[in-house]
Amino acid sequence: QVQLVESGGGLVQAGGSLRLSCAASGSIVSINDVSWYRQAPGKQRELVATITSRGSTNYADSVKGRFTITRDNAKNTVYLQSNSLNAEDTAVYYCNARIRPIRAMYYDTYWGQGTQVTVSS
Repeated sequence: QVQLVESGGGLVQAGGSLRLSCAASGSIVSINDVSWYRQAPGKQRELVATITSRGSTNYADSVKGRFTITRDNAKNTVYLQSNSLNAEDTAVYYCNARIRPIRAMYYDTYWGQGTQVTVSS
C-alpha cells in the first residue's frame, strides 16, 4: 500500500527557514510529478511547487525565489526548502504525487496527511 508522509513543519519566526520532506513508501514502481500544495485557514488549497520526474520545476509566483523543490529518487523523497518565510506562508502543507504502484498499469494520485507551518511575525 502506497503512502505519502510529510514532515518538517513547525513554528518559525518571520524571515526564518524550514525544510519540508515528503516520503513515499510501499510497493512503488515509479513516481512521476510531485507537488506541494498549501491551505491556509478559510482559503482554498493552492499549488506551491511541482517537480517532474526529470527534475523540471515550477513555482507559484508568491514563493518564487524563496522556495526550492528538489527530489531524491533513491529515497523516494521530495523536499521543499522554504526560506524568508512570512506570515502569509502560514498554512498546512500537503504533498501530492503521481505514483505507479507495483502490479498497477497506471499512475494514481496520492496525498499526504499534511504538515503545519506557522510563521510568527
